[in-house]
Amino acid sequence: MRHNKKFNHLGRTADHRKALLANLAISLIEHKRITTTLAKAKALKKYVEPLITRAKEDTVNSRRVVFRYLNNKNAVKELFSVISEKVGDRPGGYTRIIKIGHRLSDAAPTAFIELVDFDENMAKTPKAAKKTRRSRKSSAPKAEAQVEETPVVETTETSEAPAAE
Repeated sequence: MRHNKKFNHLGRTADHRKALLANLAISLIEHKRITTTLAKAKALKKYVEPLITRAKEDTVNSRRVVFRYLNNKNAVKELFSVISEKVGDRPGGYTRIIKIGHRLSDAAPTAFIELVDFDENMAKTPKAAKKTRRSRKSSAPKAEAQVEETPVVETTETSEAPAAE
């Protein structure tokens, strides 16, 4: 029985899972969007969001804590310089998971996970001013529309072909 086992073990040992999530997090930080299986994307979301929250406060201690998880100097630099500036005012929810179907080889459900503020297609665009809607109600009742019936013309076709001379 697996009572109180809250996270997905992903069918791996603890060391393998730790390395897998660290590598996925580094790829997500560098590329801003990666495609993986749905289970790995959900596990990565729980792994990387606390790191992004930690990166919002740029101190030596927070850099050391994040480096302990990622073990990649370039990813830590990218996280603390570029990503923390973009998500500075966001209270949470830094990643988005979108399902994209099943993989052909083994039918595993796949998804892509991306950083929310780095997707130009999903970025909020300023909405145009809302136009007021005017009703077309009038005081007189509407006259019922009269439907004109068109007469059906029956044509008779002969099956005789013209004689060839």
